[in-house]
Amino acid sequence: MAAPHPLASASDTTSVVLDSANPPQSSSVAPGSATPAFSPLYQQIKALLLQSLEAGEWKSGAAIPSEQELAARFKVSQGTVRKAIDELSIDNLLVRRQGKGTFVATHAERHVQYRFLKLVPNDGDVNSEGPAQRQIIDCKRGRASVDVARGLGLRPGDAVLQVRRVLSFGTTPTILEDIWLPGTPFKGLTAERLRNDNGPMYALFESEFGVRMVRAEEKIRAVLPDSTQMDLLGVTSSTPLLSVERIAYTYNDSPMEMRQCLYLTHTHYYRNELH
Repeated sequence: MAAPHPLASASDTTSVVLDSANPPQSSSVAPGSATPAFSPLYQQIKALLLQSLEAGEWKSGAAIPSEQELAARFKVSQGTVRKAIDELSIDNLLVRRQGKGTFVATHAERHVQYRFLKLVPNDGDVNSEGPAQRQIIDCKRGRASVDVARGLGLRPGDAVLQVRRVLSFGTTPTILEDIWLPGTPFKGLTAERLRNDNGPMYALFESEFGVRMVRAEEKIRAVLPDSTQMDLLGVTSSTPLLSVERIAYTYNDSPMEMRQCLYLTHTHYYRNELH
């Protein structure tokens, strides 16, 4: 690895990482300016760590090298590595375990497995009702419509997998989900496989197909159900539902799932935390 760039500061805050195996991701030229824009060094280390995660150097649930080892690898201070790891921990991509080290987060872990599900019982206690009971209605192969292709970054007509399921709390159907997945990464996924798995769906995607969902975008609106949705949720045509359209992404902002959720909200509400 080459020595740090002469512009590197003593505080490791605005330097460029020079590494032939890991090309720098940080500098860019701002529009209308001949002066390169430099990102903080810890952000550059974060980008390099993300590259390793995306490449599968460290699998879900596995320990990553120590801060000292990473500092030596990237020729930066441990403080810089620590700050990069802190940000990845906030993003739920890494998990610190006291006395054990830092591990790649997995959706199988309790504190992150349902982090995309924002529906909370009216009493506010997410542990009061236990996990949802899941009913797989359908799982079939098909071709991407224009809307699905747009959401998943595919071409219309490309192979997709469509899953429909109902989630119930107690005996009450509460969530109806239609899920579209790109066909190639999820080859071999069947309704039987989904029914036989007792963990979160994203944990199955992670362990069986090597696809980790790291972030999601949602659109929310109020809707009324159609006849099929009425039957599956046991509601009438005048029952208001909360429609949540989600695109979930893996590393490098690659869309890997399109999900249409209908929430029944008379016993639950949608809660989000804004920072």
